[in-house]
Amino acid sequence: MARALKPLGSTWPLREATAHFDYTLTDQGVHALCTWLDLLVTWNARMDLTAARSHDELVDLMIADAAVMAARIPKGSRVVDVGSGAGAPGLPLALMRPDLAVTLIEPLTKRISFLRTALGSVARPDVLLVRGKGEESVGGAATWDVAMARATLPPPAWLALGRQLVVKGGSVWVLLAKEAAPASSDDRVADDVSYTWPRGGASRRAVRYTTG
Repeated sequence: MARALKPLGSTWPLREATAHFDYTLTDQGVHALCTWLDLLVTWNARMDLTAARSHDELVDLMIADAAVMAARIPKGSRVVDVGSGAGAPGLPLALMRPDLAVTLIEPLTKRISFLRTALGSVARPDVLLVRGKGEESVGGAATWDVAMARATLPPPAWLALGRQLVVKGGSVWVLLAKEAAPASSDDRVADDVSYTWPRGGASRRAVRYTTG
């Protein structure tokens, strides 16, 4: 069970996991990600943050999607992750790519508390944390270059919402397990990446849409 997971310190298999995607972590990135994962399994003992049953499954769940996108997002992009939960994929992306301006949006107070503690532990006060739903950020002053979410909404609904959060010509990443990629007459598919989880081998797909 997930509650049996223990902190691993510097022995989390992160370099191996990201090398699976031909992405090389810096020493600083490894340290920050290990700190976050240790905190996650500690907090998970008293509140539900992940259903991962093993350390390998947790690495897959928390690292894989971020590693795929980390190699494909332009330098200095403004990024929003809607429904961040325990942090993935937005927080690990920020830790892999400190050049990005990342905003995490999460509606649940307990998860906000965890994310706030995690950001303090990895010394990343520049990552913006917003309590609320993604729909509440539509039409506001904030605009982003890249939007992402994982399992927050069905893929077509997420694409429709993500389109409203990014600037014209911005990117919306749709992360898929077994679902079909949503069709859209308003957006262009710019990237379509099929990949497997590095530790467990599960098949996944990430599709990037460029908004019109």
